[in-house]
Amino acid sequence: MTPHNRASIGEIAKTVIMPGDPIRAKVMTERFLENYKLVNDVRGMYAYTGTYKGVPVTIMASGMGMPSMGIYSYELFKFYDVDNIIRVGSAGAYTDELNLYDIVLANSAYSESTFGLVQNNETREILESSNKINEVIRSTALESNIKIIEGTLHSSDVFYKENNKFRELYDKYKCLACEMESFALFHNANTLGKNATCLVTISDNLVTHEETTSEERQNSFDQMFVLALESVIKL
Repeated sequence: MTPHNRASIGEIAKTVIMPGDPIRAKVMTERFLENYKLVNDVRGMYAYTGTYKGVPVTIMASGMGMPSMGIYSYELFKFYDVDNIIRVGSAGAYTDELNLYDIVLANSAYSESTFGLVQNNETREILESSNKINEVIRSTALESNIKIIEGTLHSSDVFYKENNKFRELYDKYKCLACEMESFALFHNANTLGKNATCLVTISDNLVTHEETTSEERQNSFDQMFVLALESVIKL
């Protein structure tokens, strides 16, 4: 066990799907997993291990922001010997070419954060996700007739920005959308020799000002969840 996870060794599957919201983790588990068991509830950060079509998988919340994702993903990789983490979450679009509920697969994450610098002197601003997992997700999406858009996400330390320069980030780094966790996840995976990627569903658009409700974000991302779970079968 760790200070943040009471699961015993062997109670976490080799592949973990990580939504940010603990309630979303619970809802996702109840809808899709069989024979599941709650293996962690420390600080309300639920983790459930069960099976999807006979394949073991853990669904665990990461919390919000890079410090929270950094803690949980590092412990999963380092102390629970997890091989693969797929983050699933919501994101705000930086372009009007993305619509609400579009699914974006991150091939990289940009951040102005000092997370990597503090953790192990990483100076890169853009970190790549795992091509191994991405290849599986691409083929699964094609087989399942699920449309995905690939690109770079902006992992921000700040949700409420007084001066949001998202247009500059789109122009300079081709950031399609903003979220708050992927950069830390990719950093930990790269540092520890593991695999990680991120799928996000567009929940709002900073250009068009369209947005979903919190209830819709919690309950209406089934297509993304199914894509992640179907991909787990092939890992």
